[in-house]
Amino acid sequence: MKTKKVMAAILAVLLAAGAFTGCGNAEQTNGPKKTRVVLNEVAHSLFYAPMYVAIEEGYFADAGIDLELVTGFGADKTMTAVLTGEADIGFMGSESTIYTYAGGTEDYVVNFAQLTQRAGNFLVAREPIDDFSWDMLKGAIVLGGRAGGMPEMVFEYILEKNNMDPTTDLSIDQSIDFGSTAAAFSGGQGDFTIEFEPHATLLEQKGDGYVVASLGEESGYVPYTSFSARKSYIEKNAETIQAFTDALQKGMDYVQEHSAEEIAKCIAPQFAETGSDTLTAIVARYQEQDTWKKDLIFHKDAFDLLQNILEDSDVLKERVPYEKLVTTEFAEKAAAK
Repeated sequence: MKTKKVMAAILAVLLAAGAFTGCGNAEQTNGPKKTRVVLNEVAHSLFYAPMYVAIEEGYFADAGIDLELVTGFGADKTMTAVLTGEADIGFMGSESTIYTYAGGTEDYVVNFAQLTQRAGNFLVAREPIDDFSWDMLKGAIVLGGRAGGMPEMVFEYILEKNNMDPTTDLSIDQSIDFGSTAAAFSGGQGDFTIEFEPHATLLEQKGDGYVVASLGEESGYVPYTSFSARKSYIEKNAETIQAFTDALQKGMDYVQEHSAEEIAKCIAPQFAETGSDTLTAIVARYQEQDTWKKDLIFHKDAFDLLQNILEDSDVLKERVPYEKLVTTEFAEKAAAK
């Protein structure tokens, strides 16, 4: 047991020194004690590259934050972790904050930084389709997302934009757990599947599927994911939220200023199972569709669009106030630095 503890300590020092990082800038210092922050992310995906850049470049550490990253595997699980205090900050679709507020939660969850501005998933077919059109999904079985979740709602929003009825024109299979649809598709389920990266590209590499459409390009600018925390946590820990947001903004700046190859190299430690060529191809795909905002400010027009999508999906009966569920204070200060 003692040997294991010694080895763990040695490994921690090596990691902090940047021995295994792609960027090599995070270093251990003897400075002030860092504030521990538990961040629960909805999924671990290259879609969230700026956040991983901030981790690998040491921006959070430099801001005085000892970050613990936990993957929730679904917005419902991430939100539960935030509401119960298991996580300090949640990273998920902001629709979840609307649900909890509308449900009467007293210590509701407030969005303070928007990361992505487009959907990050793709429609994958079993065969290549050069001139894909959405009416090709008529009569098909599509492996979709959880009801009420952003992936599914954006998909249905796109269908309706293209004069398709999500309930009658096709069959959307929502029975498969988040993160398991690619494996189910490889196993023969469905005619199409909606996939995030790296699953979409990995399906292509295996010859099990082919990306035929980008939901991000088709849906336009949508406030897809944001960082949020309980109202009480933000009020009591404003300095920590500001430091966290400052670090994130540096990650946003990095992806705006660097090539796909440089970004892929930087975040490679977060995706050790994915080859460098694949990482670069995925990052380039996200760059090309203008996935990441230049700043973290969650504007009212984006929040209004989100509520339009929720209303169209019949999951929102009454609109909630932007001023209650979004604060731009921290993102504005971070952008101004």
